[in-house]
Amino acid sequence: MRLPNWLSQHLAALRAVLVFTVLLGLVYPLALVAVGQLPGLNHKTDGSLISSGGTTVGSALIGQSFTDADGNPVARYFQSRPSAAGDGYDPTATSASNLGPESVVDTIATDPEESSESLLTQVCGRSKSVGELNGVDGRRPFCTDDGVGAVLAVFRADGLTGPVTRVVSVNQVAPATPFVTSYEGVAVELAKPGEDYVAAGGVVTPIRGDAPADPAVPADAVTASASGLDPQISPAYAELQVNRVARERGADPAAVRKLVKEHTGGRALGFMGEPGVNVLELNIALDKQFAAR
Repeated sequence: MRLPNWLSQHLAALRAVLVFTVLLGLVYPLALVAVGQLPGLNHKTDGSLISSGGTTVGSALIGQSFTDADGNPVARYFQSRPSAAGDGYDPTATSASNLGPESVVDTIATDPEESSESLLTQVCGRSKSVGELNGVDGRRPFCTDDGVGAVLAVFRADGLTGPVTRVVSVNQVAPATPFVTSYEGVAVELAKPGEDYVAAGGVVTPIRGDAPADPAVPADAVTASASGLDPQISPAYAELQVNRVARERGADPAAVRKLVKEHTGGRALGFMGEPGVNVLELNIALDKQFAAR
């Protein structure tokens, strides 16, 4: 019995769906899983997990923080770069802060829960903290000594022109002291919570200050990566931390520096990206070779 043409077409389509479901939904995925379990590949396909003392402590592909219960850096460990993924290095919330170079004015609300720091203030605060932790100069251009963005809202008689009538340090509130006492002969005020000085007509004016043009604290120590998960830091940031880690562990800085070099990876394919130091692997090696005092 010859089937109707429309029924034959439907049966052919059904057979094609079944065949491709088996091939692409079962055979192909299982084949990839099998290939991934071959010697030399299985470690990577399992997540590049790292174990120490028989316990899995993390992944070589995902960074993590080395802080105490209060969020303070543990001085005997190398510190990772900042992370904006969730509460820090959360792979389920990988993201950047979405703040750009024009983010220089903090939101200072009457309710602290509604306040937020600009990218500039985040960078300034991190640089100050990293400098203090490692005993180096943490100053950066356009940052105040107390670790916020050095930004003024300048009000002029004719809006954008004319003599200055009022100046506010928009990222500083009481009891801070304005980072400059006056601007073009006008005394600088502190910001008041809840005030929007830009909307009120103030011209945003960043002040460079006298910080060195080449800061001692590297850029990756004060900025988060796009993913928020980077497991590596730059060799420059690792070098900045060598003396502090060696002191805390009672070790020779040269020996710690040797470990850093051993855990420094080169550029991808020899030319892409920059060399990086895997922080987790380095800290595990430190624990094995130099017990903390």
